[in-house]
Amino acid sequence: MNYLSVMDTAKKWKLSDRTVRNYCAQSRIPGAFLTGKTWNIPDDAERPERSNKRSDTPETLLEILQAEQAANISGGIYHKLQIELTYNSNHIEGSRLTHDQTRYIFETNTIGASDGSINVNDIVETANHFKSIDMIITHARYALTEKFIKDLHRTLKNGTTDSRLNWFAVGDYKRMPNEVGGKETTLPEKVSNEMRDLLTDYNAVKERSLEDIIDFHVRFEGIHPFQDGNGRVGRLIMFKECLRNCIVPFIIDDDMKMYYYNGLNQWGTEKGFLTDTCLAAQDKFKEYLDYFRIGY
Repeated sequence: MNYLSVMDTAKKWKLSDRTVRNYCAQSRIPGAFLTGKTWNIPDDAERPERSNKRSDTPETLLEILQAEQAANISGGIYHKLQIELTYNSNHIEGSRLTHDQTRYIFETNTIGASDGSINVNDIVETANHFKSIDMIITHARYALTEKFIKDLHRTLKNGTTDSRLNWFAVGDYKRMPNEVGGKETTLPEKVSNEMRDLLTDYNAVKERSLEDIIDFHVRFEGIHPFQDGNGRVGRLIMFKECLRNCIVPFIIDDDMKMYYYNGLNQWGTEKGFLTDTCLAAQDKFKEYLDYFRIGY
């Protein structure tokens, strides 16, 4: 896909540069994204229609999430998402916090009493995951970039034991080779190029389907660009991209973990296994939407 500058787009649409920048900042131009301080606008983007009146009532899932996030509303779909996505994604990666403890941290910024010891990293990463969910909701309409993905990783791992290790690059690509499930992943010196290729391929797709989003996830996990936290970052990206493309999102529950892992491993030869797992998770999320009377 080719991209235009703000100035070129303004000339094309016969608008001021400032108006075009405002459209970008308000997420009214699908696919527009920032590189540093420069907006990149798809050359086939359509000029947003001017509107003298906008509805104050949020209608889409994303609009509702953003409204509840801004108002800090308790007990709604935003509240539900924070607890369910954080608990399940962290548990897949080995967190030992219970569902109730996760909920207590979100609701009260405290943790429930436990008979045994609690890993401090589990607490820190839980609090960080809440912030990461806020990031994907806030930036849902923006195109995926390396900077955003690195910022997501930095937010997730900030303040953990890993962040105090000299060789662990928080918010940057890995410096040491790593494996996942006994399989080799992309070597550190090749990660930057493979991530750029992945993002170029993905951002070139005009109308993304659920399969496109899952395929991105599989390739991302195969690259395994960070020293740790790849699974959680990858699942956050999937949720964000579902919101961006008006696809019902989903949460991979901890009890789906083995189906999810098997699906990742089989994707190259059989896509149905992981697709079915994601569709089953999507059906469960639809139950949440039905309960909160949110259309999809």
